[in-house]
Amino acid sequence: MKSAYSLGLLTLLFGASASAATLSGHVMTDDGKAVAGSMVTIWNEARNRKETVYSDADGRYSLETGFAGKLQVRTRTPYFRDVVQPLELAASDRQRLDFRVAKIASVEELSSSLTASAHAATLPFPDAPTKEAFISQCSFCHQQGNASTRIPRSEEQWGGTINRMEGYLATLTYGEEKSIAKMLAEGYDGKPIKAIQSHDFSPELAKARVEEWHAATPLSFLHDTIVLADDKLMGIDEGRDEVYILDRQSGQIDTYQMPVTDEVKGGNFRGMQMPIGIFTGKHGPHSGAQISDGRVFFTGALSSNLIMFNPSTKAWKLYPIPQGFLWRKGLYSHTIRVDKEDNVWFTVLISNTVMKFDTKTEQFTEIETPHNGVLRWITDTFIGVVLKISSWFPEQNFHLALSHHKWLNGGRNVFNWPYGIDINPLDGGVWYSKLLANKIGHIDPVTHEVTEYDVPHKGPRRLRFGPDGSLWIPSFDEGYLMRFDTQSKTFESIALPLLAANEYEIPYALNVDKHGDVWIATNNTDRVMRYIPAQKKFIAYPMPNRVIWFRDFEFTRDGRVCTSNSNLPAYAHEDGLPAFVCIQPDVADTDTLQPAHQHAAVMATK
Repeated sequence: MKSAYSLGLLTLLFGASASAATLSGHVMTDDGKAVAGSMVTIWNEARNRKETVYSDADGRYSLETGFAGKLQVRTRTPYFRDVVQPLELAASDRQRLDFRVAKIASVEELSSSLTASAHAATLPFPDAPTKEAFISQCSFCHQQGNASTRIPRSEEQWGGTINRMEGYLATLTYGEEKSIAKMLAEGYDGKPIKAIQSHDFSPELAKARVEEWHAATPLSFLHDTIVLADDKLMGIDEGRDEVYILDRQSGQIDTYQMPVTDEVKGGNFRGMQMPIGIFTGKHGPHSGAQISDGRVFFTGALSSNLIMFNPSTKAWKLYPIPQGFLWRKGLYSHTIRVDKEDNVWFTVLISNTVMKFDTKTEQFTEIETPHNGVLRWITDTFIGVVLKISSWFPEQNFHLALSHHKWLNGGRNVFNWPYGIDINPLDGGVWYSKLLANKIGHIDPVTHEVTEYDVPHKGPRRLRFGPDGSLWIPSFDEGYLMRFDTQSKTFESIALPLLAANEYEIPYALNVDKHGDVWIATNNTDRVMRYIPAQKKFIAYPMPNRVIWFRDFEFTRDGRVCTSNSNLPAYAHEDGLPAFVCIQPDVADTDTLQPAHQHAAVMATK
């Protein structure tokens, strides 16, 4: 059998671009053992682009690149020190660059290199309900346990931080707030931790490649990225009311500002304490989708507008979402998808509704979803009034004094929150997830009849259909991948692999490629998981950037799995900026992936 390295050389000799340079070599330990799955990353001269490949079971790598000039190359392997080497490379060069990596000896250095999941796992959770509240409500904007979140603070300081997070829609009871503040003060004490994580190597890694393009600013919030019809990437900056269009071939990024309106900063949520320095816009574009005539529609989460952008003419248009009695409708429009008739469907999180917008008639249709209990009915009926009153006191979080999730001790259980949405490719049925009610729902696209189902695991976020009509759902709160058969109405539950038994995973979003493989954002471990249903097999793709936070995936025509890094704040990323990220799973089209001498490589470094 041929190794992926040999296949890379064959590609280089017979199929490589004439203008591309190639870097190849070995990654070995100090005592001469091959290192499998080491990430070899090259930066361009401007330091705003990166390309990464993985070493095979023999420690070999091959990286073809269009970068030239004075460059830097790094290899990164868990439990080993990073090695960075300078390199001068010209177009069409073929250079060899070997790496020798040494085990990390310092406890402090080892602790700093561990994933956020290892640090979060050391927190002294007082009981299961506190842990559940913490995972559900303190982990959806950013990693918990990375260097920026584990800074030692007093219990009072943590209380202030949590109160600010409640301005970002964290919904905690007073008891949960106090318990979590105490736990964080005790747990994040600044001392290094020790952890044994198992980073398993999959032979498929040696075929993969990761590309990154820095974008926007350290204060940007690059929430979703979509793939346009011309295969360019469009990133949506929820905090700054901007979109960025990336041409992956040239690396050029064009920025387009949304229309200025008479709305105030924060829109309908101006009474809440917005993320410091980050949310400076009025619309809060969250999610986007392109219809067949090229127009792109965005959910304006803060301003209750559906927003249209035409990439050809650069024209914008706003469509105000009807507010209704007691300001109930259109509050925090969320995820958007397109059906075969070019209607756009989107969830409206706070309003507990799903909206349909006919792009031909420009008319909205509101579909109310079930309230699921008296306390949730109170929320759905009066939350608009609460937000309206709190808006008279900008950024003061006055809604916390008014909302019954606090004074009735209801917490997150008094909310529904329609969240993810997708269209069944087989019958056109519209399906959505209810994040806090722990349900999924079906909307008949003709009659608009709604049927809901309980999910077996909590925290269903951004669900997606596979090409066979299977509905895949991530359980954010419990770390499961769920499959729902829309015909038999039955669930299958698959636990996500962990780096250590005491850790937990928080899958935010997923998407399903044309082969039926499920790509999952496993954000607390700086990985992307790929699940192959036919083989019941997971493949983990470690990311070359510490502190990753992916909120959705889309696929390009040339086979890339693309997203954007959107930890809030972006300056907590290792590179200090948001980035477009694309994974190319199969650089070489071959079945001969299983390398020989696998036993000789360092498989799981501990």
